[in-house]
Amino acid sequence: MLKTHHTKGMLEAGLDEAGRGCFAGPVCAAAVILPEGFRNELLNDSKQLSERQRNLLRTEIEEQALAWAVALVSNEEIDEINILNASFLAMHRALEKLGKVPELLLIDGNRFNAYKDIPHKCIVKGDGIYLSIAAASILAKTHRDEYMLNIHSQYPAYKWASNKGYPTRDHKDAINQHGITPYHRTSFNMNEQLKMDF
Repeated sequence: MLKTHHTKGMLEAGLDEAGRGCFAGPVCAAAVILPEGFRNELLNDSKQLSERQRNLLRTEIEEQALAWAVALVSNEEIDEINILNASFLAMHRALEKLGKVPELLLIDGNRFNAYKDIPHKCIVKGDGIYLSIAAASILAKTHRDEYMLNIHSQYPAYKWASNKGYPTRDHKDAINQHGITPYHRTSFNMNEQLKMDF
């Protein structure tokens, strides 16, 4: 069972991102503040769930959260500032859009750039520990997947509808055959990656 809160009585926002390890598309982050006593037996790290389960949970989270927000950082911005900084920027943008000001930020991972003067805790594998981080992982993943589905129609050869921009064999084959698109991240060392098999 995932934990509801880190510190009882505090307004806590869970934060997570999706798309760090991709060749193409943006990195997406979400911030979620869940109500006291929120319970959902299905809610877990998004990677442990099916696409159908994630989409069902997305609706529930968006309806029941006290506040939630999702933000993107484009592939061009990733190339300028690197993927780690882009992940932090996406989280900051999500916090800027959040309707409430949290008293504590729970971050999935081991690093974060402080946001304003709000205290934060970094928790490795936090999306499998705290409900609010798990909820953020669901929103970040489903919103990013939706974005990749939308741009798939422009470049169907890259199979983004199924691989979502991750370096799968079909994605690598398409890059070798067709080159890169305006949605690809040129700062990634694709030449080395393209030589690697799974």
